[in-house]
Amino acid sequence: MPRGGPGAYVVKKPKNLGKTVRQVFSYMTNTWKKKILLVIVFFLVIIASGSTIAATYLLTPTINLGILPVVGEPLTFDNLKPFIYYVSIMALAYIMGLISTWVYNFIMINLSAETLYTIRQDLFSAMEDLPVSYFDTHTDGDIMSRFTNDTDTLREVLSMALPQIFSSSLTILGTFSMMLFLSWQLTLIVIVMLGIMFLVIRTIGARSAKNFQEQQRRLGIVNGYIEEMITGQKVVKVFNHEHKIMDQFDEINNNLRDASTRANIYGNILMPIMGNLSYVQFAFCAGIGGWLIIIDQMTIGAIASFLQYSRNFSQPITQVSQLINQILSGLAGAERIFTFIENPKEEDEGFVELVNVERQPDGSLVETIADSQLWAWKIPQEDGSVKYNEIKGDVRFNDVSFSYDGKREVIHDISLFAKPGQKIALVGATGAGKTTITNLLNRFYEIDEGEIIYDGVNIKDIKKKDLRKSLAMVLQDTHLFTGTIADNIRYGKLDATDDEIKGAAELAHATHFINQLPDGFDTVITNDGGNLSQGQRQLLAIARAAVANPPVLVLDEATSSIDTRTEKFIEKGMDSLMLDRTVFVIAHRLSTVRNSNAILVMDQGEIIERGDHDELMKEKGRYYQLQTGQLELD
Repeated sequence: MPRGGPGAYVVKKPKNLGKTVRQVFSYMTNTWKKKILLVIVFFLVIIASGSTIAATYLLTPTINLGILPVVGEPLTFDNLKPFIYYVSIMALAYIMGLISTWVYNFIMINLSAETLYTIRQDLFSAMEDLPVSYFDTHTDGDIMSRFTNDTDTLREVLSMALPQIFSSSLTILGTFSMMLFLSWQLTLIVIVMLGIMFLVIRTIGARSAKNFQEQQRRLGIVNGYIEEMITGQKVVKVFNHEHKIMDQFDEINNNLRDASTRANIYGNILMPIMGNLSYVQFAFCAGIGGWLIIIDQMTIGAIASFLQYSRNFSQPITQVSQLINQILSGLAGAERIFTFIENPKEEDEGFVELVNVERQPDGSLVETIADSQLWAWKIPQEDGSVKYNEIKGDVRFNDVSFSYDGKREVIHDISLFAKPGQKIALVGATGAGKTTITNLLNRFYEIDEGEIIYDGVNIKDIKKKDLRKSLAMVLQDTHLFTGTIADNIRYGKLDATDDEIKGAAELAHATHFINQLPDGFDTVITNDGGNLSQGQRQLLAIARAAVANPPVLVLDEATSSIDTRTEKFIEKGMDSLMLDRTVFVIAHRLSTVRNSNAILVMDQGEIIERGDHDELMKEKGRYYQLQTGQLELD
């Protein structure tokens, strides 16, 4: 039963129930150990349910043979032997049931934990294999829900709901059989009363569920409003809107109160009604059972057992109805998990690898496992031999066109070249296609037409991980991971030494602020570097790129969050970083691109101007207008 009261469970059903069930059980039975444990659980559930049913029936001989014969007689050990005997058997049955229940619950908790461990591993692995385009079309919250909500509901199903529904089903079957055995007349009364109870549950439960859904919707509105106001407190106070937002909150809070009141009215009256109906059923059974005793068709012990069975009969039926809903919701979550895992992986048909090489005296290249700081593309040949193309940073776009949705082109027939060691600047308004070009170079997306050649090799032939290893990017939106400053810089090169880390920080002019931190390079960063300024975070990203020491560097608004004074400080370091490297720079600050070898002015997916700063200023075109303030970058 979810939080919120009876009838509040919102049932989500899987679209393909059979397939989802098979997938869940494939995870639960993927080893012999798991299979054996499931068999043990199966038998333990039977023992637990059977013990409860048997213990209840033992009331009959206990009363008929152990109590009634000694009523009015002096109590001695001999005449109490039958009573002690049946009570001992009853206690033993309950103890067996208790132990069996504890053991199978213990097994199922461990089994479900191990199963969910494997599922989470596959989930995370699947996420890492997804193309970047997937994350463009799905929200972070939607992806996170697979790891949180969906796995939580599945855990409840595996650890509790499955054994409980099996146990409850056995209890229903066994209890009903024993009631028929004891008295078919009283069993008929129980069935009629259960029909009335189900009618009440269906009527009130439906209204309860509807109102609890409305309560959850209203609660989401309240939570969203509160979160928005928390993050926007400065704006609220600047414009003196405290009273206005308090009035708005009062309105939505009243709506939540009304919805909660209606929901809890229906939720809270259901159980008392059900409880009183069960008492009515008990009274009918007791009255008619007494009459059956009078006419000698039942014994006192039998009626005692039957009344106990009748009290226990409705509980597992209610449990089964709730568990079915819970299982369906859990399987719906599992289906979302498996759908995510089955998403098409990022395709990679590349066969060209990135390798370290050494130059021989005759000028030839030989592959080496040492970190030679000299890289080459290893290109297999048809005759089985291997060709090595030294990586110098020669990048060429030849008639490249691309669209994200297959309809509207964002890059149209682009041709550009970057010779080794050149600094190429991309300038243009937002949406002109600047960042798209760098994304295509990384093969985050596949081009529709044309080709991109990297040191004589079509990037489609290069393995993606090797291609991306040869590139380093400094993005406008810097992301720092939980860990030390050194760990975050080392992310660019996982085997970097401490000296390399410090050298990269020095190159990025980040050493000064790092040394002022409490633990220097060992300072732990949390919450995406929330305790650092945006400029400091970007300096660390530049250091991360520096330690990677790539032949090609992409700077996407890398200094956008750094003040002009800091920018002056890091210019020399950036120049050192860019030395002998091909660099693509995307910038809104035109001052940062003046020393570029070539400046490409883009507009609506096309290159409309190309040249260095002096050449473009002489042309007095778009770049000239931007520099002189006649136009602005938006």
